[in-house]
Amino acid sequence: MRIALVDSGIGMLSTAAALFAARPDAELYLSMDPDHMPWGPRTPAEVVERALAGAEAAVRAAGGDVDAVVVPCNTASVHGLAELRTRFEPEVPVVGTVPAIKPASAAGTPIAVWSTEATTRSEYQRRLVETFAQDVDVTPVACVGLAEAVESADPGRIAAAVAYAAERTPGRVRGIVLGCTHYDLVGEAITGALRERSGAVGGVELFTAADAVAAQALRRIGGAAAAGGGGRVRVLASGRPARLPSSALSYPAGRALAAGERSPAR
Repeated sequence: MRIALVDSGIGMLSTAAALFAARPDAELYLSMDPDHMPWGPRTPAEVVERALAGAEAAVRAAGGDVDAVVVPCNTASVHGLAELRTRFEPEVPVVGTVPAIKPASAAGTPIAVWSTEATTRSEYQRRLVETFAQDVDVTPVACVGLAEAVESADPGRIAAAVAYAAERTPGRVRGIVLGCTHYDLVGEAITGALRERSGAVGGVELFTAADAVAAQALRRIGGAAAAGGGGRVRVLASGRPARLPSSALSYPAGRALAAGERSPAR
């Protein structure tokens, strides 16, 4: 089983780790784009171009044959999913990422959606809220600088960015939707910051998309799981053979993937 994952940076780690845990026999091709990151401030056309380039680089690295293309990035899913599906389907399923607003709103209690500034302002997020949380108290929270802080793995920057978002999250909130896959990597810091705030929520629940995206990808691929491991992880940096960035190893998901990493292909 060969799976390509496409994102600008290490936001893909939580989804990739979920896939590797479920299918330790799989070959994962992690196509990152450090030369052009972050994608959030780019135009939709630029995001489409970068997502297509990343997917095609991963397919080439896999010898021209992958079982699925996974897009563990909200920005790339919003702007590039249709074009990716036109390029690869029906031969290769393409699986995107949608913020977990629907499961978070199921209880009917107040929620907040933490996302990038661009996503917070987007028609895409507004439509998701209207569709799945029409009768729920929803607070959008623009997490200024948080994705970039996670990418840097700088504890001080992460703490400051998380604190900024936590201060803008009402105390009545019972669920936090992580609307950027980078945020999955600092879930403990997020819940910790909310607990420490004066009047913060008790027992706030985080809702992420990583496990659901991984499960959907495996459903689309089909086939029984192979016994044992033997899988491998390959990394591409803007199309070039590479290793996992050092920042990835700061997070459990990155360390789990590093265990299956192979030397850069030539």
